[in-house]
Amino acid sequence: MPTSSRVRPPSARRLRHNVVPTREVTMAETVTIEGQHVRKRNPLGVLGLGVITIGIYFFYWYYKVNDEIRMVERDETISPTRSLMAMIFGWLIIVPPFIAMWNTATHVQKLEERLGVRQTIEPAIAVVIMFVFSIANGMYVQEHLNRAWDAASSSGRASAPPPPPPMMPPAPPTA
Repeated sequence: MPTSSRVRPPSARRLRHNVVPTREVTMAETVTIEGQHVRKRNPLGVLGLGVITIGIYFFYWYYKVNDEIRMVERDETISPTRSLMAMIFGWLIIVPPFIAMWNTATHVQKLEERLGVRQTIEPAIAVVIMFVFSIANGMYVQEHLNRAWDAASSSGRASAPPPPPPMMPPAPPTA
């Protein structure tokens, strides 16, 4: 019986034979909608990264989501920075984070309605989830955003990135 310098434990040998192929799971996918780049994120990834980073990722995600909605809706009244500040510092007076989440969920709801998503987000549920189990709130909102991005993709609103601007010849010198 040949000896080997590398011996596998019995459990490792069993695992090799019991591997079941699964579909690829991605954390995020970039989609272009109406000329704007948005991210379809895995809702479990939003939760997982929020847990791993002790909530820091949630704030990054919250800013990016509000910015994506602002760009797609072309609504400059949506301020990702103001929403983020309400989330971070609003806890001192308790109410602002809930208002900020209500507003974000309302923006997502309007986006879903405009894109024809049948089952839209409920801002009240988003606020209740935030009150009861705040870190899971990102999953709920991201799931609805993914539905909106899918609806935009299937309705033809998604597009290839816009072509670069044409090259302009240099201006003639003026005397």
